Amino acid sequence: MKAINPNELVVFLQIAKYKSFSKAAAETAVSPSAISYAMRALEERLNVRLFNRTTRSVSLTDAGEQLLKRIAPAFRDIEDALEDLSNFSGRPYGVLRINCGLPSAQIVLLPVVTQFLAAYPEVSIEIGGSDALLDMVSEGFDAGVRFGEHLAQDMIATAISLPLRSAVVASPEFFKRHVIPTHPEQLKQLPMIAQRFPSGSIYQWDFAKGGVELLVSPQGNLLLTDMRLALDAAVLGGGLAFVFEKMAEPLIDQGKLVRVLEDWCPYYPGLFLYYPSRRQVPYALKSLIEFAKQQISKM
Repeated sequence: MKAINPNELVVFLQIAKYKSFSKAAAETAVSPSAISYAMRALEERLNVRLFNRTTRSVSLTDAGEQLLKRIAPAFRDIEDALEDLSNFSGRPYGVLRINCGLPSAQIVLLPVVTQFLAAYPEVSIEIGGSDALLDMVSEGFDAGVRFGEHLAQDMIATAISLPLRSAVVASPEFFKRHVIPTHPEQLKQLPMIAQRFPSGSIYQWDFAKGGVELLVSPQGNLLLTDMRLALDAAVLGGGLAFVFEKMAEPLIDQGKLVRVLEDWCPYYPGLFLYYPSRRQVPYALKSLIEFAKQQISKM
């Protein structure tokens, strides 16, 4: 096999990331024709096709998928090694990619990140909004944000929020047509706004009071895939929504939503920033973790 140019592998990673030759060209600041030439040259050297190309889409072949899984972590380690040189300057720099569900990013992660970037402008942070449980290394993320009970055993986690809890809410107009529930079992007789996770499962509403724990499967004819949409639907009178308390509080204060069953909504461990234990932690990520800890201690 002819020697492989590392720059061609970098181009391969960018195309695989964006599933687009034109976007990869923009990211690497070269022309689309140069990107195409680099990929043809790499495929010829390897004697295997890495991408399926049509006029409308680009996708990895099986060989491309295998190559991506093998080299993406290696290139990430190289980037981490270079970024760790910031240890010597005492100032973190470089790029961090964090996977986080949109509601979690809105109420917890963004407030921390914006303050961190103001203190350390040499760092850039990209937040990928997804509730899906991803293989962070193969997807190119440095860290993710999740609730503690959803973390794999090989992950190291650090709390980035105080304990949180959910809220059951609906509009004032909704309760003009329906009875106000005083027990979670009564929810089964009322229109509830359901939420589906990327995995396909339905978000179950969990309650606890006086040692009694209940899990209620939402009943209703409105199914959404985003908690923010569920909140909007509740404001519009579409039913009862089960959302993060912090998301609902401003609308409750404005009189647009009414909260019920508050005594049945316990606090639970908050959100955690997590990362693989098997990888060297970039200095910028270490700095973000320490910064988040300091912010929690001030609350």
